[in-house]
Amino acid sequence: MAARISEKEGGLLLFRVAGIPVLLAPSWWIGSAIVVAFYAPLVDELAPGTSPGLGLLVAALFAVFLGLSVLAHELGHCVAALRLGLPVRRLRLYLLGGLSEIMRTPGKPSHEGVVAGAGPVVSVVLAVVFGVAGFAMEPGGLVWLLVFQIAGANLVVAVFNLLPGLPLDGGRIVRAGVWAVTGHRATGTRVAVVGGFLVAIALVAWALYGVAAGVDDRWLRFGVCVLTAWVVVAGARGELANERRRTWPAGLTLSDLIRPVLQLPAESPVAHALSTSAGRGVVLVRADGVAAGLLDTEAAQRLAAASPHAPAEQAAEPILPETVLLVDEPGEEIVERVQHTAAWQFLVVDMEGRPAGVLRREDLRAAIEKGV
Repeated sequence: MAARISEKEGGLLLFRVAGIPVLLAPSWWIGSAIVVAFYAPLVDELAPGTSPGLGLLVAALFAVFLGLSVLAHELGHCVAALRLGLPVRRLRLYLLGGLSEIMRTPGKPSHEGVVAGAGPVVSVVLAVVFGVAGFAMEPGGLVWLLVFQIAGANLVVAVFNLLPGLPLDGGRIVRAGVWAVTGHRATGTRVAVVGGFLVAIALVAWALYGVAAGVDDRWLRFGVCVLTAWVVVAGARGELANERRRTWPAGLTLSDLIRPVLQLPAESPVAHALSTSAGRGVVLVRADGVAAGLLDTEAAQRLAAASPHAPAEQAAEPILPETVLLVDEPGEEIVERVQHTAAWQFLVVDMEGRPAGVLRREDLRAAIEKGV
């Protein structure tokens, strides 16, 4: 059975928003320390005479507000996803930004575009709000400087995320556009992945230009751009791999994958149920006609080794709504459901609700890998 990943694996749980856990990854502290280290000397340049301690405090505040800005950006994605009925697993803040883990792929290009564009819209709004606040303040003070820097940072976050390549928001918007034109999400993904590689190349080229030209911030630019390019390339490759894993092989039908199903009384000896199954899926039915569940082969083998005459129901895996598939359900929806459901086998029923077979996770994975 597939295990659900615990929240602790994603970092420190800060709080929940609309039921969505907000996690702080360990790498966030590294990124914030780097921001403080490079921003503190800049404070003294922009506001001469600032004491080192006060400059460090302003730099720390900037790092915190930058993190809050990224959080607001990601919450924009989350709110848009929830409004469209797409569940969000969690929100993580890490080294170079944040990630909203949406549990289900948008089913329409418009939904993809709305979710992707919501984050940059929030960043632009924050940039405008802080910018207006800065213009309304008396210029020259540290608070004024901090406000304008936060406005600039939000503008940079919005512009960078709108670059046309995956895994950036702009790449998702490109995918949505190509998807809408061609009718194929996979085509949109491939185009946006190419865009991601082009963005990475541009970042490295800009970094190398800075080194060659001898600009003052050349090494900072080089480090940030190369690291960002690596993250973009890794994300683009991950998006392409995910698209391949969710693409239903051409010419394949669900009937080609499902195993025959056998119905047995729930009180059948577990050893008998195992020997009778012979590779088929087994639905265990109670005396009142209600299904007790699907026979879990591994659990049944352990039970049979200890007590071969124990009722097979003791090794049953419950049949839940998310583990029931319709025989004529679209292939990509089946892949999506299987990938996001913690179960190793799924009951397939016909339009009248009668068992038609059992789909096992490993059979679907093998078919997709063969099709790719």
